[in-house]
Amino acid sequence: MKYLNSIQLGIDYIEDNLDKPIPLTSISAHANMSHWHFQRIFKALTNETLKAYVRSRRIANSMDILFDKERSILDVAIASGFESHESYTRAFQKLFGYTPSDYRQRASQALIIKKARFDQGYLENLHQHLNLEPRIYTKPAKILVGIKIEVIGIESEKTNIADKLPALWEGFMPRLAEISNTIEGTCYGIITVEENTSGEQKLFYMSCVEVSKASDIPKGMVTTQLPEQQYAEFQHTGQVNTDHFNRTISYIYSSWLLRSNMKHTYGPDVETYGPEFNYQSDDSIVYYAVPVEPLAQ
Repeated sequence: MKYLNSIQLGIDYIEDNLDKPIPLTSISAHANMSHWHFQRIFKALTNETLKAYVRSRRIANSMDILFDKERSILDVAIASGFESHESYTRAFQKLFGYTPSDYRQRASQALIIKKARFDQGYLENLHQHLNLEPRIYTKPAKILVGIKIEVIGIESEKTNIADKLPALWEGFMPRLAEISNTIEGTCYGIITVEENTSGEQKLFYMSCVEVSKASDIPKGMVTTQLPEQQYAEFQHTGQVNTDHFNRTISYIYSSWLLRSNMKHTYGPDVETYGPEFNYQSDDSIVYYAVPVEPLAQ
């Protein structure tokens, strides 16, 4: 429940600051969580990006103010945390299909759009038909070589994973023979969140293979090391280029992780593509593992 409490702290912070600019990173900071993981868990819980949620809550906050016809649309926009009449109108119309002026003329009472409330009942209803339990075990340290790219995850409205990853794997697989000292039979997808010098967090994905030692790294490839680490590893059956795979990952972040006695270490997530993987088969098996450690008592 500690993750749920942290997410709720972020939600409450949004509510307290709807009338002023809210940097998204300030929400996760208030919740005492990594910004990327806060966004990832929030999206898994709500199927809505954090940015979209803040926008919809600001619009909801503006509803009552719109009924005061002495105030201009610009006044309402500014009071609701928008920078201009145009940005407010654009966001309002995207959400409801009509402009704030139209709403002011048509509506007899304000619409009520409630803030999110996360508790155990919400969590139980969220994935009531799923019961995926992981294998908890310690993976030994690995040396990996492969191709690494920056991606935008599904927690963002600008996600490009569906476009980038198939092309990445198509470019990597024919080059396996170029890599020295490979431990054959298994490939890995490594998902890391890295912070640049300005404190901005970026998401990276690496298609790679394990090697016994890193030497003669092919052009355009990089090497990385995973330390020995405890993981919660989930089995996904089916193709990975479908929404089913995204739902499996969302289940991990929005249900299992939040009800377990574990916490994410913020280390890399690991996809394992072994002999049971066949990208064309509905019976294909891939394993998705998140690095975990027990919650402090």
